[in-house]
Amino acid sequence: MSSIIVAFSKRENAVNIRNILAKSGIEVSAVCLSGAKVLQYAEMCSDGIVICGHRMQDMQYTELREYLPAGIEMLLLAPLDIWMNGLPDGVMGLSMPLKIYDLINTLEMMQETQNRKRRKRRETGKKRNEDERRTIEQAKALLMERNNMTEEEAHRYVQRTSMESGTDMAETARMILTVMKE
Repeated sequence: MSSIIVAFSKRENAVNIRNILAKSGIEVSAVCLSGAKVLQYAEMCSDGIVICGHRMQDMQYTELREYLPAGIEMLLLAPLDIWMNGLPDGVMGLSMPLKIYDLINTLEMMQETQNRKRRKRRETGKKRNEDERRTIEQAKALLMERNNMTEEEAHRYVQRTSMESGTDMAETARMILTVMKE
């Protein structure tokens, strides 16, 4: 789940937004009055969303956006004339006065986009190259031949051993091949 940071120059505005989100079941990680505090919290997150006004106590939203880590997006709540000429990358805008329905829907859409990106990164990391697949297949074949296992049993054995040893399946397969060929 993405971390949500609410940042406004007036504490009252920040608390009101946090309360609106809480009533909708959205957890807020931090409420900040300054850009420096936002950056401090953002450094602890791999991804998240900063909901903010166009200025905090110490900086404008454009400056804050420049300093935020890449995985953090921004939802700007400001009068339309502040951002009608366009927004920087990684910033979405909602015009004031704010409609709660628009805030919640926009935030949920941003969170879903981040979840999709996170899943895609995980899936990309799991893909094995041809050499690793070949090594796993060789280890399974050796287990099937020497231990009279089915392919499914050999696969589960490699998988379970991999999980127990804390290594990836390709490394486990290499260890099996080394030990069993001796």
